Amino acid sequence: MSENRPLEGRVALVTGASEGIGAATALALAKAGAHVVLTARTVKKLEAVEDAIHAVGGTSTIAPVDLTESEGVSRLASAMASRWDKLDVLVISAAYLPTLTPVTQIDAKQFGQAVTINLLATQALLAAFDPMLKRSGQGRVIGLTSSVGSNPRPFWAAYGATKAAFESLLESYAQEVEKIGGVRVALLDPGATRTAMRAKAYPGEDPATVKEPAVVADRIVALLAEDFPTGHRERVG
Repeated sequence: MSENRPLEGRVALVTGASEGIGAATALALAKAGAHVVLTARTVKKLEAVEDAIHAVGGTSTIAPVDLTESEGVSRLASAMASRWDKLDVLVISAAYLPTLTPVTQIDAKQFGQAVTINLLATQALLAAFDPMLKRSGQGRVIGLTSSVGSNPRPFWAAYGATKAAFESLLESYAQEVEKIGGVRVALLDPGATRTAMRAKAYPGEDPATVKEPAVVADRIVALLAEDFPTGHRERVG
């Protein structure tokens, strides 16, 4: 392990790794020496991220998965367990933003997709990878959340409700594993960041006025080097 590659020898899994904060985080983890497993639905976008990782001398593995498929996560876990004995880092970045609308007009199909990706898939990931995280001895779970999960806002209920449940799920898991196997959990709110999701929510905003995903990614890598307590929460300014 070197000062420039503090995550040398570690295996990391990043969901939502095809774009935005997930892609930037995958690249930052690879630069820090981790072997990164990239998962998302779109193969071509994952390949572009892998090319960027290889360009900086990093290593990665593409694992296309649709988190709306009930067996997708279990297949991914089985494939990874056949290659690696442990998982050192799990970054849960994948998320779905339904159309912003009053509670009384929430689209049931979109709401269902948000529940599936933002909540049900998170529980499936924790259940499937818990054994590998514990075998790491220093397993770390970083869940990307949103301020609307703890501070409800008009028109954001469909997304905010799933993020509130997401936070509760991760915080409960953090307490359950606090004294078992060295796993630690952190919730990180990226704040205003230049992503496709942000553009969808704020179509009139100038992207140049908010920070790039790399800022969040660098903070995640720095956090992984810290001795943070499980259940840690922070917002990237």
